[in-house]
Amino acid sequence: MRKWGPLAAICLGSFMLILDTTVVTVALPEMARGLGASLASLQWVVNSYTLVLAILALSAGAIGDIVGQRRVFVGSVALFAVASLGCALSPNVGVLIGARAVQGIGGAAMMVAAMSLLGANYAGKERGAAFGTWTAVLGGAGAAGPFLGGVLTQWAGWQAIFFLNLPLSVLTLLLTRKYLAEAPKRPAGTRIDFGGMLAFGVGSGAVIYALIQHAWPVFALAAVALTGFVVVERRVKHPMLDLALFRRASFVTVLVVVVASSFVFACLVYVSIWLQTAVHLSPTEAGLALIPLAATSFLASILIGKRLHAVSPGIVLGLGALLAAAGCGLEWMLLDRDSTWLSLLPGLIVTGAGMGIAGPAGSTAILSAVPGDRAGMASGAMATFRQLGQTLGVAVLGLVYAADLGDVFLVTAGLSLVAAVLSCLVLPRNNAGAPSRTRGSSVAAGR
Repeated sequence: MRKWGPLAAICLGSFMLILDTTVVTVALPEMARGLGASLASLQWVVNSYTLVLAILALSAGAIGDIVGQRRVFVGSVALFAVASLGCALSPNVGVLIGARAVQGIGGAAMMVAAMSLLGANYAGKERGAAFGTWTAVLGGAGAAGPFLGGVLTQWAGWQAIFFLNLPLSVLTLLLTRKYLAEAPKRPAGTRIDFGGMLAFGVGSGAVIYALIQHAWPVFALAAVALTGFVVVERRVKHPMLDLALFRRASFVTVLVVVVASSFVFACLVYVSIWLQTAVHLSPTEAGLALIPLAATSFLASILIGKRLHAVSPGIVLGLGALLAAAGCGLEWMLLDRDSTWLSLLPGLIVTGAGMGIAGPAGSTAILSAVPGDRAGMASGAMATFRQLGQTLGVAVLGLVYAADLGDVFLVTAGLSLVAAVLSCLVLPRNNAGAPSRTRGSSVAAGR
């Protein structure tokens, strides 16, 4: 148990936070009745959580590099538990939205710290297996959310979806205390970049709000804030995001792959809408129709993570992105006005395999692209680009979906194909499971 105890702690915490991104969706009607709120206002029960996740992931990674990722992980799990209790006991929708936002704070810190701690507690073949298992758990949590949320809401009330987090949090903390080792820290005397955090929080928050609400003038605020963020990061001694990392082609390429995979997830929003409006499935039936993608992704993560740790990250990521492109291409070719849910099956299986392959490889590749004491920074950047990419994907694909679901898949296939080509051409031909560069190595170095 000592060998895989750290993985158990990290996977349990990660399962909980990913579960809460999707478990709420099917409970919204019951929440509306119980709290006397409109369904429109309850959309922010979902958005407040994901919005805070996107805004704070980068800041959480930088703080973890300074104070210690294990300490951040413990604090984030405790905060998540307290916020979950607040959600369950909420007397009105305003309190529920606020508690969900606090959940997002804990979730952002937990996600980034989890990735850094996996890299610190495992190496070589074991690191590949650990990341494969972790990625599979994330996919399984996302897929299980709607089904589990429906069962709990029907039999125990919507509050049960939040009460469930309490025993999970306690078990996670016990496993963490017993098994989890600390990740490398940045040098003593490194200061927290509060100015950068504020500028990035305002800028990224404005971008996401503008996309969600279609409030296009807010992009002006985003542009000013993000420009200020770049200025601050270039001047401070200890930036929350070292902009020199973007001179590393491997770092940038992994982020492109992350955005492409986020568009794949964004596709699923419109697939669910199509299944319920055009094919006339119930929400539960629509969720079941997407299980082949989740199941294939889970199996691919488990199997590939254990076997491809020594293969070039460029090849593994490229293969994953290529399969995702092929799967989306199949959907584009097979879907028409007379299609049923079975028409989705071939594309979902191929796409799921690609996502399962790319997930573990992406995590190891981003950690290998930076020095060890920048692991939290890189993890935060990856989490931020994932959330921003998904929000951007929902907005962009929504414009295309008005014409045809197949066009949504065509756009996503093209982006995934670009990611596949970049992965094969740019990423280094070294061991994906190799340890990150040692502390103090030049961040400004090449790829």
